Amino acid sequence: MKHKHEIRLAGTGGQGVILATVILAEAAVLSGHYAAQSQTYGPEARGGSSKAETLISNRPIGFTKVQHPTCLVAFTQKALDKYSDGLSRNCLVILDAGLKVPEGMNPLRVI
Repeated sequence: MKHKHEIRLAGTGGQGVILATVILAEAAVLSGHYAAQSQTYGPEARGGSSKAETLISNRPIGFTKVQHPTCLVAFTQKALDKYSDGLSRNCLVILDAGLKVPEGMNPLRVI
């Protein structure tokens, strides 16, 4: 495993974005890695923007926030446009079908 993976999922409230990152963090810990999970969402229960992040490392984590995601998974165009900032140069971007990469964003790998 690479020293550190910074994973960001972005979508709309109710799509399971937060739950997915919680499960990912728990799986990492059960596999013997260190993990931290954080989330951001609007005041709406469903339908508002939602972002959740998981940091996975094979070393203890000192700073628990994702700074330069190495992987971005986006489920809606609004979330992609809003949360595609600060991506690492080698970021893997996974998009839902029909989404368009925002102008100025040049990820090396888009699925």
